[in-house]
Amino acid sequence: MGLSPSALARVDASRQLIEEILAKEVAVYGVNTGFGKLSDVRIPGNHLSELQVNLLRSHACGLGRPLPEAAVRAMLLLRANVLAKGFSGVRREVIEMLTSLLDRGIHPVVPEKGSVGASGDLAPLAHLALVLIGEGEAFYHGQRISGSEALRRAELAPLRLEAKEGLALLNGTQAMTAVASLALYGAQRLVRIADVAGAMSLEALRGTPSAFDPRIQKARPHRGQAVAARHLTVLLDRSEIRESHRTNDPRIQDAYCLRCMPQVHGAVRDALDHVTSIVEIETGSATDNPLVFAASGDVLSGGNFHGAPLSYAFDYAAIALTDLASICERRIDRLINPDINEGLPPFLSSEAGLSSGYMMAHVAAAALLNECKVLAHPASVDSVPTSGGKEDHVSMGMNAALKMRQIVEDVEQILAIELLCAAQGLDYRKPLKPGKQIEQVLTAIRKIVPPLEADRPPATDINQLVQGIHEDLFDAFAE
Repeated sequence: MGLSPSALARVDASRQLIEEILAKEVAVYGVNTGFGKLSDVRIPGNHLSELQVNLLRSHACGLGRPLPEAAVRAMLLLRANVLAKGFSGVRREVIEMLTSLLDRGIHPVVPEKGSVGASGDLAPLAHLALVLIGEGEAFYHGQRISGSEALRRAELAPLRLEAKEGLALLNGTQAMTAVASLALYGAQRLVRIADVAGAMSLEALRGTPSAFDPRIQKARPHRGQAVAARHLTVLLDRSEIRESHRTNDPRIQDAYCLRCMPQVHGAVRDALDHVTSIVEIETGSATDNPLVFAASGDVLSGGNFHGAPLSYAFDYAAIALTDLASICERRIDRLINPDINEGLPPFLSSEAGLSSGYMMAHVAAAALLNECKVLAHPASVDSVPTSGGKEDHVSMGMNAALKMRQIVEDVEQILAIELLCAAQGLDYRKPLKPGKQIEQVLTAIRKIVPPLEADRPPATDINQLVQGIHEDLFDAFAE
């Protein structure tokens, strides 16, 4: 992995400007001054390298579990991309070191907690950057070792930081962006699988697809709503179950959790698309401070490190995904609840009373939904002033990203429970067959989870379906 000639030219030009500033001994924040509240303290030239090292050491205050390897790799790539834009004033060697860690499988130990999202993700990025200079800890070939040992084994020499470079490695939103980007990818998959699970539930409950008529969607033309309705219609095509009750069903319309799937699932789609657009802008942005504008010779202090755009977006996604979990839970209840489940056996058990069936599967879904609701409280509405009041308004974007990630994991399990219960419900509708695609989904599920004929631990089945989601089992049906 390397930099393009145009990127190298930008990087070299911005570094040249920093060198000229140092030669003139002009005071510039982060180049030859202290940081934060200490920005008024001038640092002598013979201590500028020490200043950058001390910055990394003092800011490595992350706590909690290490971020997963995928998130750390994303952080490395995103930070390298920020510096390669040529607004940071670093030498090309700094970027090359970041990409070398990626290429050689060195993954710094980056604790999850400790960032307030302004001036960027300081603590997580400090832990990341320490490994570049041969300090901190890293995972290498699955082993947790010191940063210096990881570099030695990978045959890399520690980087010696020069003026501005420590600050350039820390100022930015790459930890929150990395965590949330990966969660967002999973969320986009889940909202499509929600259509699959919802269509299965509708068939098992002998619902009607009339609410998915394109004329209804055209009368309220939200893009996500139309996409969800079209997907549901395709899933339910050629359903024998539907034909069996088309003319003699006394029901006028289905409950909201079935009838309003296009409106709810579609709104979640639109919300996630909006959040994706925010993340796409961020991944191509310069989030350092100060920014070096080589063409004009200016070095300007600003606030591009502030995570507000991301924090708001992640909170929005968390709220939308929690509502997706809520409508899924309502369908699970209708499948197992003997008072409203349209002729299915209580709790989907063939020997209700002697057996509890999927009673506790619904309880688990309720517990997960409660966690989602608690986590859906926005992180972005809170700010705690830091750095002696200099950094007096922060985004809490990393907390928003971590909450969103947990909600995605919870929704994934709730959807697995709905798939489990809906599959059991469809088995009770045999010999009638559901829509052709739903029949294929049922076949795929039954290859990994057998029908429930006698009580067994539902957790095993749920985990099998979660694994199926991870292994793209339902992707062919989730347009």
